[in-house]
Amino acid sequence: MTPTNDPLSLNLIDMSMEVVPPKIIAEPLTLHGWTHVLCNEEMPIFSNTALSIHDILSDDRKGAMELASVILQDPNLTVKLLKISNTPHYNPSRQKMVTVSRAIIMIGSDVIRELTLVCSFFESILSAVNKQQANEEIAQAIHAAVHAKSIAIAMNDKSPEEVFIATLLNHIGSISFWCFCGEQGEQIQDLIKRGKYSSEEAEKKVLGFTLTELGASLSKAWKLGSLVEESIKPKILSKNPRVDLVHLGYEITEALKEGVYSEKYEVCVRKIEALTKQSKKAINEKLQSNTDTASDIACQFGATDAALLLQSRLNQVVVMGEPAPVIDKTQLQLQISQDIASIISDQFDINLLLETVLEGIHRGIGMDRTIFSLLVPDKQSLKERLSLGWRKESYEHKVIFNISETPANLFFHALSGTQAFWAKPLDNGKLYTLRDINVVGKNECFIMPVFSNKIPIGLIYTDRGISSQRLTEEDFNAFKYFSQQANIGLTIYRMQRAVNGKKDSGIDQSGGY
Repeated sequence: MTPTNDPLSLNLIDMSMEVVPPKIIAEPLTLHGWTHVLCNEEMPIFSNTALSIHDILSDDRKGAMELASVILQDPNLTVKLLKISNTPHYNPSRQKMVTVSRAIIMIGSDVIRELTLVCSFFESILSAVNKQQANEEIAQAIHAAVHAKSIAIAMNDKSPEEVFIATLLNHIGSISFWCFCGEQGEQIQDLIKRGKYSSEEAEKKVLGFTLTELGASLSKAWKLGSLVEESIKPKILSKNPRVDLVHLGYEITEALKEGVYSEKYEVCVRKIEALTKQSKKAINEKLQSNTDTASDIACQFGATDAALLLQSRLNQVVVMGEPAPVIDKTQLQLQISQDIASIISDQFDINLLLETVLEGIHRGIGMDRTIFSLLVPDKQSLKERLSLGWRKESYEHKVIFNISETPANLFFHALSGTQAFWAKPLDNGKLYTLRDINVVGKNECFIMPVFSNKIPIGLIYTDRGISSQRLTEEDFNAFKYFSQQANIGLTIYRMQRAVNGKKDSGIDQSGGY
């Protein structure tokens, strides 16, 4: 194997920052103190983004260009926003958007504004060492938001996306607190476990205020405005029916925890039936599919642990309720293949191509973990650039694959060849070194080298190491197809750059190959 120093530009944003341990600070003792710490010490980037966007949209003289400039100041935020804007959830027409300005024009500045707030918020909290309670809160918020939006659509609401964002940020106080709390959080959980206090009572006893009050304080400090702030207020203070949709989203998530045969669930179905005039059968099917949609959205935001929690709830719903609709993988693979062909046929964005390839493998084949990794400068390891479904300590943590020639391990073997490799512990046991097992386990997996100018620069790895479902020949053929599209796309990309006389741009020059 001969890795290369070839300066191929993949236009990949460097997301390989070292994970900085959380600061050890004394926890605040008041509502004002917690608001100040979260705004100015734990989440300053989000604070700046939220306030800057508010200032722009409050000024009639400013428009799409100014909004785009705020977003473009943060490369990670830009990549995530464009990625999510191109998903069917936000872009059902599937018209490709590769610039922030284009996204603002097609989706609208109001939706982009609120979507940017959510992306920036998740960027801030997912860099923390999330606890189980934080992931529960994130999963519930995304789940509730999907339910609320689907009801809003059925009611022909003027802006279902606004309902979605307001629901997603409704528990912003709880999510922020649980991501950054310490001893106070442990005290609250201890009181709840004893069974003597409700959640709000425990919060009030330990903190002197509830996390809903913290959410209202943060919402005011960050000037989130409109439906977000109104929905955080106590129900009795609002007569807005759209606020009721926000709260109904959370009622549904609580009802689903008790099961589809519970009284709570039946009450929710009756409410939806009255609002939308849909049949109970249609409502049950939609509520069930919403959980899967919520899991996908959680993955798009980088909240992979929350996505796994949502998937586990989906499995529970399937057991208790009607069978989930079967996803036609062949049709999904075809649709994603068409997207890839569309991307390659133009002066395409290499980021979008690689993300789409990974999505084709991950969702189209039905894999648990999928990752695209590139060789680091010393050629002794591969470092994650894009991944789906990977359980990690934090969002910024990067998966590292060691390359061992003596003895040869999985990744050296894969990079030494030119074809896709189906690794099986029973047949290729010697390739699974202890170091590999510590990173990926000892599972069947598919690996494909990625080339630049016929020289390996990285690889695509995928497995079902979480569900332990077996891999098939059909799965392997689909994997080979999608991986080949990545290599074809990279070749065409190089040719386009050469024809245009342009210098390759955007590769992580600090990372090299």
